Amino acid sequence: MIFLVRPAPLAIAVSAVLVVGCGTNGSVAKNQPANQNVDQIVNQNTVVAHYADVAHATFEDSLITARALNAATDRLIASPSDANLKAAKEAWYAARVPYQQSEAFRFGNTLIDDWEGQVNAWPLDEGLIDYVTSDDYQYELGNAGATANIIASTSINVGGEQLDVSTLTAELLANLNEIGGSEANVASGYHAIEFLLWGQDLNGFDAGNGERPVSDYQQGEDCTNGNCDRRGQYLDAVTDLLVDDLEWMTVQWARGSSDNYRAQLTSADAGEGVQKMLFGMGSLSLGELAGERMKVALEANSYEDEHDCFSDNTHNSHYYNGQGIQNVYTGTYRRVDNSVVTGPSLADLVEQTNPQLNAELNKQLDKTMQALAFMKAKAESSQTPMAFDMMIAPGNGDGAKIVNDAIMALVVQTGSIEQAARELGIQALSPDDAGHAF
Repeated sequence: MIFLVRPAPLAIAVSAVLVVGCGTNGSVAKNQPANQNVDQIVNQNTVVAHYADVAHATFEDSLITARALNAATDRLIASPSDANLKAAKEAWYAARVPYQQSEAFRFGNTLIDDWEGQVNAWPLDEGLIDYVTSDDYQYELGNAGATANIIASTSINVGGEQLDVSTLTAELLANLNEIGGSEANVASGYHAIEFLLWGQDLNGFDAGNGERPVSDYQQGEDCTNGNCDRRGQYLDAVTDLLVDDLEWMTVQWARGSSDNYRAQLTSADAGEGVQKMLFGMGSLSLGELAGERMKVALEANSYEDEHDCFSDNTHNSHYYNGQGIQNVYTGTYRRVDNSVVTGPSLADLVEQTNPQLNAELNKQLDKTMQALAFMKAKAESSQTPMAFDMMIAPGNGDGAKIVNDAIMALVVQTGSIEQAARELGIQALSPDDAGHAF
């Protein structure tokens, strides 16, 4: 169930259509390059159909892991303990892995881009949701909802509008997104859940993430920071909403329906489907990942602009965004159960027209993943870990190089994605660059 479609900050006005069936995907096989699938006829129609299979598998995995997160947070609410808080955090980390790969389907497919804001909007003014430490709280200037503190209130006034928030439900939270006209007022999705599990990261550019105590969920005299019952109700509602949203999107990609998104995509002109695939790859690669998520944060030295800012999981979000781009090109996706979906791909189409370009683009995608893997390894080092918010600190030349190397790899691969589009007869790809010059 989806309660409210919230416009995404970077909504792309491109037509779209697509969906795939729950359960086993069409082509689950050993992990091999897509252009070795000699038993299948490769043309634009088969490539678009398999793209839908990969999308479905990715969203279904996002749903599976969101359900596990929901169960873990239910246990935390019912029995607050350090062990249950840690388990809920681990479930959140796991849920990010498939979801971040799904963002390669976002751009070009307006159904997803319009829906995405309710699920993954960021940055957010967390004071809308719960208590914050005012001395370290940075928020959007002029945002009347930035300190509304829904959890501590039975009603809030934002922009002159008085709202009853006494009963915290999934539907209420969905309708509070962008209240008062501010995109920073985010009441639902992965990052609202992240804040409720970690709390504010008050470490700035130093090591460490949020340190919300489990006592924020305990009852009676053990409760810290007040309103522990409402905090638990909010966490319960927001995780329920995430599951509802992902159930809806998974159905949209399912096989066997005549009126869902997959049916629309696969019955439309296959060239339009191929354009959406390439546009999505290029826009996530250049405008969103290289631009909004890395270049903006680096140039502004702003830890408020890092993607997973409460948990310091940003390096993983970037890594799996990059993986999602590669998945679309190769037609290959490794599922959370370690099975592999593979089939006719863009790589096959480019190979048929320009083998040299296909080899070069595959090499560039690998180089990008190597740069993102290096960022991930540095952040997770057991010796001297350097999280993304430390990499972007003023004067950190080593960190800046790690981020810049990843940015440049993404820029280079986007150029080849545009060339691949031309090879396939798509003359005006123009992937969104989010207004950033590279």
